[in-house]
Amino acid sequence: MNKIKYGLKNVYYAVATIAENGSAKYDTPVKFPGAVSLSVERQGDNVKFHADNIEYWVGNGMTGYEGDLEMARMTDSFKEDVLNYISDSKGVLVEDIDAAIVHFALLFQFEGDEKATKHVLYNCTCSGAPVEGETKGENINPKTEKIAISASSIYNASLDKNIVKAEAGADTDTTTYDGWFSAVYLPTASSTTTT
Repeated sequence: MNKIKYGLKNVYYAVATIAENGSAKYDTPVKFPGAVSLSVERQGDNVKFHADNIEYWVGNGMTGYEGDLEMARMTDSFKEDVLNYISDSKGVLVEDIDAAIVHFALLFQFEGDEKATKHVLYNCTCSGAPVEGETKGENINPKTEKIAISASSIYNASLDKNIVKAEAGADTDTTTYDGWFSAVYLPTASSTTTT
């Protein structure tokens, strides 16, 4: 078991098709190089109902995660696949302001002192990166690009649950762990035998 984590790497995105029942199908994950930082925070507070002068019932009010992904530079493939840029006949990328929002899974890993922990956020949407820059002075200071990410749930029929995130680590079977970035992992229910 890891005592610490460090080093964001292996960021991938996989475009999602969300069905009417909230389940998702994913394209093959695409490498998204140049990861600098990722910070997403859980959204939604627990719902508390008071009766008999006590917290009579507490429910989960989680709605997902929100935060920022900072990259050295957004790739052209990400701009086209997720941010809805169009490549014209001359190879110019043009942003379509009326394009539909694209849903995608975000896959990534954090290194650990023993073994990397691999993650997936199942139903992400994002805003485009702001246009920023400044003149070069005596030193070159590379600028990064940052996008705001929202992650919500998908429906998983095998578990009969709405799921938002999964992670693979020390106890994950080798096939699943080693293949984490080749396809978006969708959990399956444990089989139980009754006698």
